Amino acid sequence: MKQTFRQRLWKTGKWFLALFFLLFLFRLIYGYVTTDITLGNDYSNNFFSSVDNLRKNYASDNNIKMKADVAQQASIASAQKYEKTATVKSKTAQFEKDVESVQILTTAFAGVIQYEQNTGNKGNRQMHWLIGINPARFDSFYMKVQGIGQVRSMEITKIDKTNEFRQLNAKKTSLEKTLASLNELKTRGGAISDYVSLHDKILEIETQLQELGVELGNFDTENEFCTVRFSLYEGAPDKKISFMRRLKVALEWTIKYYAILIISLLALVAAAFIILLLIDKLKLIKMVTNKLEE
Repeated sequence: MKQTFRQRLWKTGKWFLALFFLLFLFRLIYGYVTTDITLGNDYSNNFFSSVDNLRKNYASDNNIKMKADVAQQASIASAQKYEKTATVKSKTAQFEKDVESVQILTTAFAGVIQYEQNTGNKGNRQMHWLIGINPARFDSFYMKVQGIGQVRSMEITKIDKTNEFRQLNAKKTSLEKTLASLNELKTRGGAISDYVSLHDKILEIETQLQELGVELGNFDTENEFCTVRFSLYEGAPDKKISFMRRLKVALEWTIKYYAILIISLLALVAAAFIILLLIDKLKLIKMVTNKLEE
């Protein structure tokens, strides 16, 4: 049965409608995806990575079970050291109030503010804290601090420091033995030049022991903390984009680029038609030329 012009028009139109719908659906989904990526990357830079000489906090893992006597178990457990750091970044429109909330929360958890920096002008201020928290209260503090402002990113890292702690102790033992041997040599006679050289060597060893003592002091059970790095950024809270707004933007984009696509296709078809006409005319001219030559 022969199709009418209306049927052929509807059959062709369905393909164009399907193309329009696919473009619209693509733009709508793209709007959701790009919004999520933008929100996640607002504060991707780590402020604390650019600050040198920040205090290192370490803690001991006392939950180690071994088949040994209690004293030996306690000794081994105290040697298990780790560094645990939480990084939280929040945005707030109530900057002063939330700054005070951080200070109150830190005091409530018996935390220690080991570093603090306030930058920027009003309307675009930033506060950064390095807070030492008792390991037993770390998880509770981490959950509570997420209630301040609008959290943009958060993470926790835990690094085992047992080998580093043992190496420092081994180095300390070695230096102490060396120092004892050098002090013993002082009691013996010898040339003045040898005595001066020995004295300089002793001073060098004592300096190394002092520096080592500072490093080991960070591992002392009395100074055990886990670190919370909290950054607070001032700014208006993000407004959620309504579904109707997304529909409007997607529809405008689809109409614009669908029109461009259709016009480009029509131009391409017109160009192909003109080329075919030219080819036919060239053939006709060639035929007339051939007949005249005959």
